[in-house]
Amino acid sequence: MAVATPADDMDEVFDPVSTWVGWQRYVDSAPGTAAVADDSTWSREQRLDHHSQFVVVTTPAMTRVSVELQRMLIVNRRHRGTARRGLIVSGLPSTGKTTTLMELGRIFELSDRRKHPGVGDRLPVAFVSVPPASTPKMLVAEFARFLGLPVLRRMNQAQITDSVCATLCELRTQLVLVDDIHLLDTRTRSGAETSDQIKHLGERVPATFVYAGVDVHSSPLLVGPRGQQLAGRFKLLRNDPLPYGTEPQRQVWLELVTDMESALRLRHHRRGTLVRQAAYLHRRTAGVIGSLSYLIREAAITAILDGTESITKDLLESIELDIRAEQQILAPPAQRRTRHSGTVR
Repeated sequence: MAVATPADDMDEVFDPVSTWVGWQRYVDSAPGTAAVADDSTWSREQRLDHHSQFVVVTTPAMTRVSVELQRMLIVNRRHRGTARRGLIVSGLPSTGKTTTLMELGRIFELSDRRKHPGVGDRLPVAFVSVPPASTPKMLVAEFARFLGLPVLRRMNQAQITDSVCATLCELRTQLVLVDDIHLLDTRTRSGAETSDQIKHLGERVPATFVYAGVDVHSSPLLVGPRGQQLAGRFKLLRNDPLPYGTEPQRQVWLELVTDMESALRLRHHRRGTLVRQAAYLHRRTAGVIGSLSYLIREAAITAILDGTESITKDLLESIELDIRAEQQILAPPAQRRTRHSGTVR
């Protein structure tokens, strides 16, 4: 397995997934099969890179979104009207919303390539992020940037929109992923107009739109006439922290920890160490998958750098997590129990 060294990384030009080049690079860089933990052919730098990228684990929320998306794509397949159905993925920060969008987009695009081998004039998936304080022109310009279309100073919003819609239709785009949708506040004039713009795109492009954002279910996006119109077309899927109150919930968490531990490439780590600490890991991270991944990755990198090549509870304890995760540890026990005993939605 070829893994880039830090020197190689420095030579690469960073292209975000919100550009065509960056998205294609992401789709083409599907995680490979890692070598066994004691494979001496892997250098120290290669193993550091492996834990920097690490693995994407399949959460219950990701599975549910995948199933709903498959159904929605079929529902919209022959739809000739303007009110196509869509999905909104909502949840706390670091619960895996963007990762879910990206992974489902990658899977869909790879599937489309298998169905249409050798066809180069297709773009099955488009991925954009809503810019801060977005205006309708700023939003459609993000689509143009993804597609690599020129946006001249003299071009107005309608001209950019026409160019974007024509290109998406020509490239047979079937899935449009829009991240950070919570940045749209329909109570403001610019937010309301931008909401209208994204609705307009959905009516002109025969694709299924999937949005993701922080606490969309309680955000201004769904209030007022525009919000109600959006709520009437989109299904909301919650991507909450994973609970730990029942045996089935604990089993789900245990399987995720097992998958992450299996991906470790440490010389002296004892398999099963993290599995035995599953309850502790849930307390540390409050069931947030992003915090869990960060904790295990930093512990693995630390173990490589200090030469111990093993993750212990003492090492996990020494690592400071994000502010939100650290603050929840200090929350009253009753409040923590409430957070952990919910149901998987």
